[in-house]
Amino acid sequence: MLYTRVLKPLFFLFDPELVHEWMVFWGEMFGYSSLARAVLARVWGYRGPDISKVVDGVRYERPVLLSAGFDYNGRLTQVLSSIAFGGEEVGSVTALPCGGNVKPRLTRLPRNKSIVVFKGLRNRGVDALIRLLYLKKPVPGFVVGISIAQTNNSSITNEEEALQDYLTSFKALNEAGAGDYYTINISCPNAYGGETFATPRLLQKMIDGLQTIPTKKPVYFKMPINLKWPECNTLLQIIDKSPYQGVVIGNLNKKYEMLDYPEDAPKEFRGGLSGKPCFELSNELIRKTREAYGSRFTIIGVGGIFSGEDALAKFHAGADLVQLITGMIFEGPGLIKEICHTYAVEFAHSAAI
Repeated sequence: MLYTRVLKPLFFLFDPELVHEWMVFWGEMFGYSSLARAVLARVWGYRGPDISKVVDGVRYERPVLLSAGFDYNGRLTQVLSSIAFGGEEVGSVTALPCGGNVKPRLTRLPRNKSIVVFKGLRNRGVDALIRLLYLKKPVPGFVVGISIAQTNNSSITNEEEALQDYLTSFKALNEAGAGDYYTINISCPNAYGGETFATPRLLQKMIDGLQTIPTKKPVYFKMPINLKWPECNTLLQIIDKSPYQGVVIGNLNKKYEMLDYPEDAPKEFRGGLSGKPCFELSNELIRKTREAYGSRFTIIGVGGIFSGEDALAKFHAGADLVQLITGMIFEGPGLIKEICHTYAVEFAHSAAI
């Protein structure tokens, strides 16, 4: 109530990217203070039955993560566990520093429970991230995944250069031992060149390149959300033949006509839609993937989680873990605790059966 009735109306008076920068700054500051972390945990921390789970050898204290796209420079690894997150996906990080697309890079669509995201992979680059993660040790038990994407730069003119850009980051992270898992973001809808590696031929080329670099960490692929099932399944068949563990379903929705109030969106495409417009698309692809591949893939479900019941819908569809951003922005940090409690009740009920 503090957030939805007081803080959110205040925040929504200001530019969303400015508010985002404020939140990251203060989150980082609170992370340095054990007292501040304790206060946050007192208000928004999860205190309930054990809901930890091990996924691909990585133990998650809670199965709810902050999605890639919020903490793209890895500044919040010390504070997020205080508001009940079990981990986060940092990034997407790129081989070179990237200033992102031209502003506005974020546009709120309150009636649609969505944000138009046009960040364009803004980040300080993989070397800066590695240095920061080395200096700023995450809280013990807090999982840090790292999303890897292609530098958003027009100087990358062909698929070979694009692939090497990914591989540069992947190699640097593995050699540094940074992070607990890696996600290969093949489906960013608002970067130069678009979803370059979300085609069968180039995805196979990506996997062949990744296999030249040794890794001891789980590797996932972030899937486009607007693919029809036959197209998605073609990509999954390629991943199925690889040694990698799973998929993140899915990325931003590119179809503005799927909004409840499409008139609120920009007239021309300026980035993908987060939040509610992703919910059903994500759930359907999660369900079909689980039905088709059984336990072969770890599935991380993303898109449109605004309540504990929304999160349960993804778990019931077949997700092993869930991620969110937009729900936290619209509903506040109490949402993560709500999801954990809802999951705990469901887990206890299932265990009893």
